[in-house]
Amino acid sequence: MKLRRDQKTFLLMLSVPVAVVIASLLWSIYQQGPACGIEGQPPCPPTATPVPTAAPQLVVEIASSNTKEAWMNAVAERFNAAAHTTPAGEVIVVNVTHGTSGGMQQAILDGELQPTVWSPGDYSWVEGANEIWRDRTDELLVSADCPQTIFAPIGLAMWQPMAEALGWPDNPISWNDLLELMSAPDGWASVGHPEWGTFKFGHTHPDYSNVGLLALTSLAYIAADSSADLTADDVYSDPVTEAFRQLELNTYHYGIQSRDLLGLMVSRGPQYLHVITTSEAETLKTNAEQAENLRFPLVFVFPSDGTFWGEHPYCVLDSEWVTDAQAAAATTFLDYMLASEQQALAIDNYLRPVDESVPLHAPIALENGTDPRVTTETVPGLAPPSSEITNAVRDVFHQTKKKAAVILVLDTSGSMEGDRMTAALQSAVNFVGRLDRNDEIYVVGFGTTPYPIGDGGRVGEVSEPLTATLNSVFAEGNTALFDAVCQATTLVEGLRAEHEAENDPHLYGIVLLSDGEDTASTNSENQMFNCLPEGESVEGVKVFTIAYGSDVSSDLMCRIANRTNAQCFSGNVEDLERIYNAISAEQ
Repeated sequence: MKLRRDQKTFLLMLSVPVAVVIASLLWSIYQQGPACGIEGQPPCPPTATPVPTAAPQLVVEIASSNTKEAWMNAVAERFNAAAHTTPAGEVIVVNVTHGTSGGMQQAILDGELQPTVWSPGDYSWVEGANEIWRDRTDELLVSADCPQTIFAPIGLAMWQPMAEALGWPDNPISWNDLLELMSAPDGWASVGHPEWGTFKFGHTHPDYSNVGLLALTSLAYIAADSSADLTADDVYSDPVTEAFRQLELNTYHYGIQSRDLLGLMVSRGPQYLHVITTSEAETLKTNAEQAENLRFPLVFVFPSDGTFWGEHPYCVLDSEWVTDAQAAAATTFLDYMLASEQQALAIDNYLRPVDESVPLHAPIALENGTDPRVTTETVPGLAPPSSEITNAVRDVFHQTKKKAAVILVLDTSGSMEGDRMTAALQSAVNFVGRLDRNDEIYVVGFGTTPYPIGDGGRVGEVSEPLTATLNSVFAEGNTALFDAVCQATTLVEGLRAEHEAENDPHLYGIVLLSDGEDTASTNSENQMFNCLPEGESVEGVKVFTIAYGSDVSSDLMCRIANRTNAQCFSGNVEDLERIYNAISAEQ
């Protein structure tokens, strides 16, 4: 919550006790709210509570990437407790919100987030925002230098026995080693472990995730045999395109955050996913917090042929909402962050200091899953990519990724009448529009019985007539939820058989939206669960569920999603767009 200037002046005129009480109440209200911090959701509320004081305050709002959340919160808390002041005598109060780099970039560009400072995972996000901002306003969003704050190296999380089979920790593991393993007809048998089967990879979506974007960009550098002078033409070249195609052929799970992929590795075990892209910090944090649930420890692998060290730049925005006093105060906080005491604190939070005079210690240690002997000298840091290069990386990713086959299952029963139906249909239309033109989409509606909505097929061919059909749907009848799920799974398994016969691998997903309990199915709940696809294999069909409103059983919907390694969501009319956006990133 951001108070207007006249509101701040009014509060400061009150007596100290009253001001403190009001501030406390406002802060309590601000901290309450829906899920936050992932793509499509609002950024998390500030976690560093301002220190009550009678002196006037100058608030510095910082939008920071998720990877360094714990460290930033700890540093901000220390800073606020020390009551640093400006030359004018104002107490500087730092509030930090957290989110994905892509999510924060979009929120700033859309005017939904107006921070004093933006600290994404990599400067390429700032370059991309500057390009758009300049096109809109003929000015830069960020013009000054953006100092590094910490290192959060980008690489690979791998089960320790699998990493050791490739030589970890003493022998280097490169992107080329992984590509060779992916292309081996006998998979892990090529390195002496036939019991592990084919190579199964997961990575976050480069349109949203800093890790996903930088990991694919590092692959582009390596495939193009370049470390500093990569161009967009290089990214579009045959060697890079082929490397991406090989990677995506073996990719079975996408996501917005690597935390979600790490969670799947923890819950499903080594047979589900073998390797994912992530940061060193998230890998170590998972080992520490999930030790009891891990069959084997995870280890962090630095691609030996080069990676991004994740410098997490600190950028003061050139915008009308940032005052000169706030910009100066933001610099005061930056100096505090870069002091050796705060840099040492970064290590405690699984990050590496940019101050090389600060010695590493646990948890940056071999026994915790990473090699402290690796430095920017032993594994080269790749040159920060331009926005032209990152745009090319996203292009080649979309060209080479496995296509999706999606069944959209919509509750059209009588209880959906009114705003619920209108919002559900509009969000469905927008969801179809976000799919790749070569993906496949089919829509099943259900009232008293399930029924097809429009003709399904390749998105590029059916999206326009399907949109027209969706806009003509109206609500009526009872709720045959169980029957609709069974019909959708039958449809998707038929598609899967066709694709396998054509040697055309896809990712398969069902998106189920309902606002109520089943009232009309011939199938029982137990029979519906028996209809669900097998959830143990990463190659299986995922059923994403949306509990729409308060009358549907969120427990049932989450059980359906969890059974198939998908996610469950809940929300109302205003939440549908962010939910569909999150689901589209997984396809």
